[in-house]
Amino acid sequence: MKIVVIGGTGLIGSKAVAILRQHGHEVVAASPKAGVNTITGEGLGEAMAGTQVVIDLTNSPSFEDEAVLEFFKTSGRNLLAAETAAGVRHHVALSIVGIERTPENGYFRAKVAQEKLIECSGIPYTIVRATQFLEFLGAIAASSADGNVVRLSPGLFQPIAADDVAAFVADAALAEPRSGIIEIAGPERAPFNEIVARYLKAVGDPRDVVRDPEARYFGGRVEDHSIVPLGKALLGRIGLDEWLRHSRAAA
Repeated sequence: MKIVVIGGTGLIGSKAVAILRQHGHEVVAASPKAGVNTITGEGLGEAMAGTQVVIDLTNSPSFEDEAVLEFFKTSGRNLLAAETAAGVRHHVALSIVGIERTPENGYFRAKVAQEKLIECSGIPYTIVRATQFLEFLGAIAASSADGNVVRLSPGLFQPIAADDVAAFVADAALAEPRSGIIEIAGPERAPFNEIVARYLKAVGDPRDVVRDPEARYFGGRVEDHSIVPLGKALLGRIGLDEWLRHSRAAA
């Protein structure tokens, strides 16, 4: 089966490509550097020829509200049009848990728009919504830092390892389309501030993490269940401690 992974050279894409190739599938790791650009449309027609499944792992280069919304709208329209023309049978997209519950977050609003395009496209689809990645804990701490203090909400947090995300995305691509949403999360759930504090301590970062219910996460307020699954979710196998061990070993 031919599978095109848009964003196939990124953090999740490179891992998903490797998994799918191990299963014996013809996998195209598509990216602008490889001549496939979902914003300009360059190379999309050629990439889609003979393709049964497309995995959309695109990400905006800008997190500014209007720019990220325009990115996902333009990219989504171009990609879905090319898939329709080529007769693609399954569109798999990676999204984020809780995007509809934090409307102040511009990135989340853009992902909602992306999901709506997919749902209205007429192409059978599966949307895989993931919680935040363990790989982004450092960036999250940096974005919430105020001098030597990191201010974070005590709202619940359930981060997932990129290896687990890639495995779930690959599984979704090889299964029948859900025409709906799958939610995935890490195996541990705890207050946002506590998990980031554990991470900073483990990596030797001396900054203090302060529990602040008013703290914002990229512009959005994090309530108790804003960014964790509310119902049934598929849980990854890699927790924070194991991920930290693997990260140190790979360093």
